Amino acid sequence: MNSGIEVASILLETKAIDLNFDKKFKWASGIESPIYCDNRVLISYVENRNKIVDYFIELINNNFDKVDLIAGVATSGISWAAMISQKMNLPMIYVRPEPKDHGRNSQIEGRFFENQNVVVIEDLISTGGSVLKVCDLLDDKNLNVQGVCSIFSYNLIKAKNNFEQHSKKLLTLSNKEYLINLIKENELYSMKEIDLLNDFFNKLDN
Repeated sequence: MNSGIEVASILLETKAIDLNFDKKFKWASGIESPIYCDNRVLISYVENRNKIVDYFIELINNNFDKVDLIAGVATSGISWAAMISQKMNLPMIYVRPEPKDHGRNSQIEGRFFENQNVVVIEDLISTGGSVLKVCDLLDDKNLNVQGVCSIFSYNLIKAKNNFEQHSKKLLTLSNKEYLINLIKENELYSMKEIDLLNDFFNKLDN
């Protein structure tokens, strides 16, 4: 099985991705959507999370020549970064959206050094705005951001444009195209519902 299809299958099987065409989900942005992706549930499924970690490592090894450091985006990228860095025998850091308001006021946790090559780990890409802020911060600290790796992406045009504007590479284990192909091939939802899902994504891109 193609790895993108397999990861999409895992997301559906574990209900990390949920579809509801009658009662829509409200995203944090306020958008009402027939699809909701919560990859945090995956950490509770040992066999599936091990597969995803192995796919992450394969993606990293196949696309980056030298990696010195793995960075997790708080909070959902932290567990994946920890498992990946452990298996790759690499140091890890994680990055908060904002600095702490106490102690050392740290925004980046963990030790790092200038000019280290870092791969950033996220679990979901919608527009890419939050993870690109992390990349900007790491750039400001004189780290070499090799790219961003994520479990799933909605493959929105806005995300593609955002990553291009920041000159950052985005690699994902699966995306909405794999998901829709899986749904079609296995007749998991009706063609009407698939059309509604495609219409939703088309509207987001317009």
